[in-house]
Amino acid sequence: MKRADFEHVVRAAGAILGTDEILVIGSQALHASVKSSLPAEALRSIEVDVATLGADAEFAADLIDGSIGELSMFHGTFGYYAQGVVESTAVLPTGWRDRLIRFESPATNGVVAWCLEPHDLWISKAIANRPKDRDFCSALKHAKTVEPDVLEDRLMAVEELDETQRAGVLALIRAD
Repeated sequence: MKRADFEHVVRAAGAILGTDEILVIGSQALHASVKSSLPAEALRSIEVDVATLGADAEFAADLIDGSIGELSMFHGTFGYYAQGVVESTAVLPTGWRDRLIRFESPATNGVVAWCLEPHDLWISKAIANRPKDRDFCSALKHAKTVEPDVLEDRLMAVEELDETQRAGVLALIRAD
């Protein structure tokens, strides 16, 4: 997904939800922190994971899905879409909210996307552990978008993991 596509989804999500702030927790959150070109593994996604910062998170997720979600007219017209999610969709390190990165541009029409910081995003993707997530994590490491020492610190700040999961993520952090 190109930056202009991301901006379009942010603008549309804000309009649909009637808000000037949204939360982006998926791979497209990188648009807020990576100013150069994104790795191909980030660009291949055609969805933006959007959550609301306010109450009625489930309702907001359903509203996004029904309006600009997968298989919607929006998706058919533009070739990309928003996935309505709730905060708990991603398992994140303690303190992630304090590290959110603000994204706003003239093309977002006043809507601010609060995006996961790359290390927090990497940890959530590594925990999800799908093949596409492992590819994404590897690409961010090779592009030096994330630092292994910071990743290890963030991993230790995730409370919801058992030791087997933690060891698997640690192995991913330390892999070449």
